[in-house]
Amino acid sequence: MRLFDTARGSVEELNPGPLVTLYSCGITPYDSAHLGHAFVYLAFDVVQRRLRDAGHETRCVRNVTDVDDDMLRKARELKVNYLDLAASEMARFSRDMNLLNIMPVYSEPRATGAIPEILSLIERAFAAGVAYQVDGYVYYRVANFPRFGQVSHESRDRMMELAAQHGGFPDDPRKVDPLDFVLWQPSLPDEPAWESRWGAGRPGWHIECSALALRELGETLDIHGGGRDLAFPHHECEAAQSEAATGVPFVRTWMHIGLVGYEGIKMSKSLGNLVFVSDLVDRSEAAAVRLALLGQHYRHDWEWHDGLLDQAVARLSTWRSAGSCGTGDQLLDDVRAALDDDLDTPRAVALIDDAAQAGYSVTSAAALLGVTL
Repeated sequence: MRLFDTARGSVEELNPGPLVTLYSCGITPYDSAHLGHAFVYLAFDVVQRRLRDAGHETRCVRNVTDVDDDMLRKARELKVNYLDLAASEMARFSRDMNLLNIMPVYSEPRATGAIPEILSLIERAFAAGVAYQVDGYVYYRVANFPRFGQVSHESRDRMMELAAQHGGFPDDPRKVDPLDFVLWQPSLPDEPAWESRWGAGRPGWHIECSALALRELGETLDIHGGGRDLAFPHHECEAAQSEAATGVPFVRTWMHIGLVGYEGIKMSKSLGNLVFVSDLVDRSEAAAVRLALLGQHYRHDWEWHDGLLDQAVARLSTWRSAGSCGTGDQLLDDVRAALDDDLDTPRAVALIDDAAQAGYSVTSAAALLGVTL
């Protein structure tokens, strides 16, 4: 299998061992899962299906960011406990993933369940000379990690823009460098707090994923990723803090998934222009929703419109009404080749279309894509 590696900027061979470790950045559970989330987890699902089909064992970890600024702000607005909010939204998320036939992950750890590991990792950052403390805040000193920028390859000016957009607060006067990022911060009076030697507080966003990934999967991951908008700052900061602590490469292949738009704008919770999985499943069979997503290449940005679901419904009907001429072995091999070529699901879908129209059985090939006929 060959996948595009963001850090190297090219499609590269995976060369996996018998066990393949994957880490997919999960949701912050303060609202329902939308198609942008589903598209990310579908891509990781198809990668796992093909790797298992090829004889590998896979372990995919998908974290839950159940304590961060957005989570606490929404709980405050709703006047509910943040953990109660997380529990209710995670139940909805799990239901949506099951409907889309996304395989269960190896583990789904929560940030609040890794505070000891987070504190230990921050201590390692101090030992490595890349952390400093100011007024109860602990920051990562990017100037002391020469490889900062190795994942996203963004210019400093662009990093500053993205940091401001994603809650990095580059104008924080406590920072030595505007790009330094928070590892630990004091909690507000109505926020959860854990004791540390820097004072009571809570973890920063990036440190959560590093601590969970290292705990669940080890020091070097085969595949790590999420939406394209996570490359900077989130994944850049993850790589910096993890590698400073361990001294070894954090990730072999960085897999970033394209963004889903709706009505001309990137779909996001902050903008409110969301298409929810649950709403689409109410209108159509879940397998058709999955098939509509499979028709898009994982690495490209694209825009949702209702016509895509109509096309998927018709396609699913065609596949199910296909004849039983032949065994479908050649088709299955062709679909495998498409998936091995940078997870080309649109080509895989087109191959199945052609076979179905020719009267061949497509059941096994569809199953490899996670579509049950």
